[in-house]
Amino acid sequence: MTRGAVLVAIAASIGNLLQGWDNATIAGAVLYIKKEFKLETEPTVEGLIVAMSLIGATIITTFSGAVSDWIGRRPILILSSVLYFLSGLVMLWSPNVYILLLARLIDGFGIGLAVTLVPVYISETAPPEIRGLLNTLPQFNGSGGMFLSYCMVFGMSLMSNPDWRLMLGVLSIPSLVYFALTIFYLPESPRWLVSKGRMVEAKKVLQRLRGREDVSGLCYKFLPCSFFKTDELFHD
Repeated sequence: MTRGAVLVAIAASIGNLLQGWDNATIAGAVLYIKKEFKLETEPTVEGLIVAMSLIGATIITTFSGAVSDWIGRRPILILSSVLYFLSGLVMLWSPNVYILLLARLIDGFGIGLAVTLVPVYISETAPPEIRGLLNTLPQFNGSGGMFLSYCMVFGMSLMSNPDWRLMLGVLSIPSLVYFALTIFYLPESPRWLVSKGRMVEAKKVLQRLRGREDVSGLCYKFLPCSFFKTDELFHD
């Protein structure tokens, strides 16, 4: 039974859905942002508004891997959901261009963490026979998020007074769902737990992911193991 691993992968890849959602939303919202802040003669500022999330993502990915090796995969995913939520609230408020740029930067931090860690997390929780399949979820959800966002922006654009703040701020709602899942549902990566010598916790996570009590056949050949005998989970 691999149902547990599948559900965990789906929940984790919501972070990529939010990334796709944000990328599509700003493409439509920037038309109204430019009009309100009179940026027709300020193409650099307009470009920064769009690109600031990419800048934030680039900055944070330079050290997100090392930090996740230190504190774990799950805390990074939790932090990503918090950053998504905060950026949505700030974008909903945004009284001026400078606050909007700050919000986009925070949003980029959340994107960078999700894009970097979700595939790693799925790889470390999925069984080898479906690992490749589950690792298509981040790309699938990213595209799905873009589609849903374009639909939302199109619908809001039909209103008499489209509100770009609302377009961008809606991000905070699915971010709350993602936050709840990371806190209450997603386990820590069993591979990371083993690398830290937390064998009892790793065994419990594997039992949940595999849906069975006997996980004695699941091991990590590169680490000493007291509970497991052969390598299955990360066998290439």
